[in-house]
Amino acid sequence: MGDATALDPIGQAPQVARLTRRAAVAATAVAAVLVVAKTGAWWTTDSVAMLSSLVDSLLDAGMSLVTLLAVQKAAKPADREHRWGHGKAESVAALSQAAFIGGSAALVLVECARRLIDPAPIRHEWLGILTTLFAILLSFALVGVQSYVIRRTGSLAIAADRAHYSADLVVNAGVIGSLLLAGLGGWTWVDPIIAGVIAAWMGRSAWRIGRDAVDLLMDRELPDDERNRIRRIALEHPEVKAVRDLRTRRSGTDTFVQMILVVDGALSVNQAHRIVDTVEAAVCAAYPSVEVLIHEEPEQLPEERSTARRPGSRHGGV
Repeated sequence: MGDATALDPIGQAPQVARLTRRAAVAATAVAAVLVVAKTGAWWTTDSVAMLSSLVDSLLDAGMSLVTLLAVQKAAKPADREHRWGHGKAESVAALSQAAFIGGSAALVLVECARRLIDPAPIRHEWLGILTTLFAILLSFALVGVQSYVIRRTGSLAIAADRAHYSADLVVNAGVIGSLLLAGLGGWTWVDPIIAGVIAAWMGRSAWRIGRDAVDLLMDRELPDDERNRIRRIALEHPEVKAVRDLRTRRSGTDTFVQMILVVDGALSVNQAHRIVDTVEAAVCAAYPSVEVLIHEEPEQLPEERSTARRPGSRHGGV
């Protein structure tokens, strides 16, 4: 999910909300179609690999719906009770996705063990193969749409959704291999083995989604390359002597940046304010949906005094 930080500015927050909402609607619709198709294929083939793929699509459908609701919630403007906005609704949605995926992966592993002990033949494998090819085409198209939206918005919820559907491409390829080997080749033990690999993949995805969601809920700093980028933007202004106490976090599609700019103490208040406005505009141009809070201090003020007044500043970095 590294793409979630690869941001291309698109200007206004309404555009971000519109893109994420469209991506969430598309994912929900695709998942619903795949659930119907895979239910028929599993019932016909009795393949545990197809069952694992169906469970994955059921989760995708439910979680894409949760994501849609979360994206709509996160897009709401800040209000009196939520001065920082509703962006963390996306992180809550992503965390619930991780929990559901991990639990379902465990259930599929139990079914795999049962099938290894008591193998069952695969029926009508060609129907399953055609259904899976259809699923691959739909998932591939959806991942392309989601990748575009993530590059433009940095949405964690859409990134979490894309992780599912990217994994689905591998899952569906494994299902085809299972149907060919177990159905046509008669190697019935291959079916639960491939299903187990799919379940392990689902578990890995759950771990990554959950980890990223917890990072955002705990206000983890942006990656070092992003922090360095912000620092470089500020230092590009010729009147900025240094950047102190840079703090960053992300909430949904919103980015929050706080910093202290060290300027010449001989400057007037108006001159210092213009410098702050210029740096703020530069940061806003680099990130969509960003809120920047800058405090300027004279160069002659010792760094210890400039940070000691702020709660928790002793842990702040530069």
